[in-house]
Amino acid sequence: MTEKHTVLWVSAHPEPQSLTHQLRRDGIAHLRAQDHKVLESDLYAMGWDPVLRSSDAHLSEGQRFRVSANVRQAYLEDALPPELRTEHEKILQAETIVIQFPLWWYGMPAILKGWFDRLFVSGFAFGKDPDTGKRLRYEKGPFSDKRALVLTTLGDRPASIGPRGKSGEITELLHGVLHGTFAYTGMNVLTPWALPSADFTEDYDQVRQNLLTKLDQLPTEPPIPYRPQFTGQYTDEWELVPDIAPGKSGLSIHIDNTDPSSAVRGG
Repeated sequence: MTEKHTVLWVSAHPEPQSLTHQLRRDGIAHLRAQDHKVLESDLYAMGWDPVLRSSDAHLSEGQRFRVSANVRQAYLEDALPPELRTEHEKILQAETIVIQFPLWWYGMPAILKGWFDRLFVSGFAFGKDPDTGKRLRYEKGPFSDKRALVLTTLGDRPASIGPRGKSGEITELLHGVLHGTFAYTGMNVLTPWALPSADFTEDYDQVRQNLLTKLDQLPTEPPIPYRPQFTGQYTDEWELVPDIAPGKSGLSIHIDNTDPSSAVRGG
């Protein structure tokens, strides 16, 4: 990775001596050795509170908590708690966001899910343009200038997260965060890096080198070509139009693999 980049590295593992943290330390050191700026959010070390509460919106006692509207108003009034404003600044500074976590029950640890819940709020990560009223999502999302990469370790065998694997192909397995969070907010989503059978890792040097090679490709790797929302490929009900991938269903139809150049920025 020769182009200088600002990376926000968000990690979620409770054990500092874990494989996750070892990879985190080596990955961050590698980026910094190449003069990239790395911002860090080690959620367990920070004691991050993952629970979204009415206190995030500074509501009066007894006032009904309308989550989206109240937190949006607090954001627009710069009245969010200071820990949220600090994380927002990191996100805004970053050109690439790296999310690292062990896969627990086919999802993110609760502490990381709560990072998204409290930070990716209306007005900041999605919403409507105050002047035009247009919805800000997918290729029109506010983070269309950013890239996103998921790094995960998991217990499943390699084949189980392949195209015919019982756990689901890795991009589909992580569809919620890749498409429903990163792509939804406009980010260019890179193919995730996954280490299966992580508890049985024997050759750490090989795993480390594989990760560093992935990190070197952060600015240049083509993103997953998720279909854009606003170019006529979807109906007003957000359903793929009948003449695209006719007769097919499932998550894979929302990726346009017909032409590598069809990847839409932020979509």
